[in-house]
This record gives sequence, structure tokens and C-alpha cells, in this order.
Amino acid sequence: MRIISGDFKGKKILQPKDKLTRPLKDLTKESIFNIINHSNLININLKNSNILDLFSGVGSFGLECLSRGALTVTFFENYINAIKILKLNISSLNSKKKVKIIEKNIFEEGSLDSLNKKFEIIFIDPPFKEKKLNFLLKKIYKLKILEKNGVLIIHRHKKEEDKFPKEYKIIKEKIYGISKLFFLI
Repeated sequence: MRIISGDFKGKKILQPKDKLTRPLKDLTKESIFNIINHSNLININLKNSNILDLFSGVGSFGLECLSRGALTVTFFENYINAIKILKLNISSLNSKKKVKIIEKNIFEEGSLDSLNKKFEIIFIDPPFKEKKLNFLLKKIYKLKILEKNGVLIIHRHKKEEDKFPKEYKIIKEKIYGISKLFFLI
């Protein structure tokens, strides 16, 4: 796994040796950024954006955002082996000043309440079998942490049948291999 574009292009991203973390494939990551950069439905300048990377794992998505000029990235992860590697990846890119790591279970009461800013992009890449996605989306909406013209990107298994809360509108849906991407506003 590597950074595909920007200041850190070509840099390797370390991965855990166990199978409990599912890394974001380069093809999927590249597709996400093509949609962000070229869709007339999304009006986000990544270079002026604050990013929230939920279920961040080793940080593949957030690190790619930093490489492409994001202002800040907040990583949210609770698996200790992934957190250790995430910290090594951030350190190898010399990006500690632009990141915040929250080491909590996202579903614990009050876990998102500590966020003190709004985000232009919120990326959600939960385990494919995670069933509490609606709870999380409602919490994000209630806390108003997505900027008015921001986008919420969800990475799911293509066979997963998700129904999203009425507060969100799907602006793009794309399937790649075993993955399905949703872009919501």
C-alpha cells in the first residue's frame, strides 16, 4: 500500500500483520479522489479542508488527504495494533502537527462529542459487517460536524444493504470489486 498522489507520492504505508484491519485498496482510494476532484456534484477544495477519518485503521485515506494538501486530519480508531502502525505512518511522513488521533470506540457514549470543529469530508470505513452505521450517521447529523457543503463518504461491502437516515442524500454510488462507495450530503 502506498500514497498515490501529492507531496508524499510513492511513500509506503505500513500495514498490520493480522487480518483484523482491512486496508483501503489503492484502486478504491484513487476512485474516491477522482470523484472528489472531478464530480460537479461535490464542491470541495481538498487543500482547504479538515478531514475526519472514522475507523481509520492505519490511516490510508487520511494520509492521502494530507499528501494532497488537507489542512488537518482527525483519525478515529480503537484497535491498538492499528493505532501503533498509524502513529508510525504519521511519523514517517513528518505530519504530526496536522493530525489528531482519537483512540476511542466510536460507538461509546460521548465519543464524538470531543470533536471541536466541522469537517468538509468525513470518511467512514467500518468493518464490512458493522450494523450500527445508521446510529453513527444520526450522531454526526445531530452534532453538526459536517460542513454545510461537506461530503460524507462511506465504504461498504457491495452486498451490504444500507438504508441511510432521511437527513442525508446520496449524490453518488459506485461499486469496485467487493467494495461499494456512497457519497452523501
